[in-house]
Amino acid sequence: MSWRTKAAGLAATGLITAGLVVAGSAGARAATTQLCQSQTASASGGTYTVQNNEWGSSAPECITTDGNADFTVANSSISNATNGAPGGYPSIYQGCHWGNCTSGGLSGNPVQASAITAGKVSTSWSTTQPGTGAYDVAYDIWFNQTPTTSGQPNGTELMIWLNHNGSVQPFGSQVATGTSIGGRGYNVWFGTQGWNTVSYTMTTAATSVSGLDLAPLVQDAISRGYIQPSWWLIDIEAGFELWQGGAGLATNSFSVAVNGSNPAPAACSATYSVLNSWPGSYQGQVIVKDTGTSPKNGWKVAWTFPGNQQITTLFNGAYTQSGQQVTVSNVSYNASIPAGGSVNFGFIANVTGTNAAPPSITCS
Repeated sequence: MSWRTKAAGLAATGLITAGLVVAGSAGARAATTQLCQSQTASASGGTYTVQNNEWGSSAPECITTDGNADFTVANSSISNATNGAPGGYPSIYQGCHWGNCTSGGLSGNPVQASAITAGKVSTSWSTTQPGTGAYDVAYDIWFNQTPTTSGQPNGTELMIWLNHNGSVQPFGSQVATGTSIGGRGYNVWFGTQGWNTVSYTMTTAATSVSGLDLAPLVQDAISRGYIQPSWWLIDIEAGFELWQGGAGLATNSFSVAVNGSNPAPAACSATYSVLNSWPGSYQGQVIVKDTGTSPKNGWKVAWTFPGNQQITTLFNGAYTQSGQQVTVSNVSYNASIPAGGSVNFGFIANVTGTNAAPPSITCS
């Protein structure tokens, strides 16, 4: 069975604006973002991207995330045959997925396969796995023949299955059984359909891994001829391929470490100004600048008004206001800021009395 077109839908449709759902009383909890179909949201200041990536089904299915490196499958009516393609791959990634890149880490520093030695690239992932439905719990790790690509990688897709539920199996045919790699037992599957797909399924199921070193698996794939040493690691994804159901599946935490350290989010600053004013209202602007050395994919700005300013309309951003507290995040077309570059958003607000600027404004 073949299902490796799963990311094409996202590439074709582009980034779709996510919906914000505020949980609990105003300001009591962090805003929860709901992602359906091919919607995405930046996480941990842009270091990671969460994507719903429902590509093989039109059934209702959505995930939620809170801006950190986590997500939960909130609902899923996917009901695909288990001997065919799954309906989607809700996941979180670090790197470049079909040209959509996170900030820093692999997106700005792809790693050549020959350089992936012990400790060079590692990852941790904690999950919650309900016992119903048909799904896998799997990394999807992509190699490209060149350091970058705006489309589908043309090298090797390396999957690591921590577990699965129901009668589902990796693409291709099983080529090795009970192989010890890096201190763990794996069954190895391989198939090709214009690019190589090699899958390592853990013989002892796991709900989490901590500091999983990719070097032994990459070196094994190189030794089998599935990855060329000159190819480049550009993307590490972790998620759940859903054939049937899947509600309750969750990524509790996820991280990627390159060169032994976690990539830092691209830095940013925000500058607030008043452009025009008239009795009872005014026009404001905020310039968001990438002050780091790597592109920033996704941004969020927050401030507290010192007076009774109330935003009525905002352009080039998605905002929430609770009392004096305002949060503005990017929309799909201005999520990416090149290193040293900037974007801006404007708003109209009502005000009585003194129209003082916020004493501080944060950017992440």
